[in-house]
Amino acid sequence: METVDDISELEKGMVSIIQIFHKYSGFKCKLKKAELKDLINNEMSTFIKKIQENETLDTLFADLDQNGDLEIDFKEFIALIAMVTSACQELFVPNNS
Repeated sequence: METVDDISELEKGMVSIIQIFHKYSGFKCKLKKAELKDLINNEMSTFIKKIQENETLDTLFADLDQNGDLEIDFKEFIALIAMVTSACQELFVPNNS
């Protein structure tokens, strides 16, 4: 079996995303609104402005909660990761001018 040392950098990033999701969601594998806010403010504050306003959190949460169960599951969380990664990728592209 592969060990963490044997996996690629991309796979390590994927493992990190999974571990951080579970750190905030616990064993239930879903994030409530307050847990999502804590995750974003603690783990993504360089790429996403810290969430201060409840209205901002409510809007983001509603956009992510595709199945309307008032919790964010891993699949819904990955949509957030994909959006933020896509939006921020320009910061890491060398300037070709």
